[in-house]
Amino acid sequence: MKSVTKHITLNVPRRRAFINITPEVEGIVRESGIKEGLCLVNAMHITASVFINDNESGLHQDFETWLEKLAPEKPHSQYHHNGYEDNADAHLKRQIMGREVVVAISNGKLDFGPWEQIFYGEFDGKRPKRYLIKVIGE
Repeated sequence: MKSVTKHITLNVPRRRAFINITPEVEGIVRESGIKEGLCLVNAMHITASVFINDNESGLHQDFETWLEKLAPEKPHSQYHHNGYEDNADAHLKRQIMGREVVVAISNGKLDFGPWEQIFYGEFDGKRPKRYLIKVIGE
């Protein structure tokens, strides 16, 4: 069995964003040479997420609206976590959207269903953050 691990750093200039990282993940799967296996992608920060869904801007806006209703950013005073930071809402949003995804690799490609793409969800940006891609297989 073979494995490849990559740590990717990005700096999202806004507090929140959804970034399609599918091309990056596909490139690493291709470079790995693994034909059959699994690909794990996970956020390396507790205020960020990795998830699979459709690459459609209206849906992404719906996520933003829905998450803001569930865990509004302000007022910061509504959260017990906010002592020295103002990111309690980001922790909650990450919990809802999830930490990681695992995608099967078949014939050297990510084995997606229709419309599926991998996204990095940032909920407390404006600083460098990392996500991990780990490809395992043969």
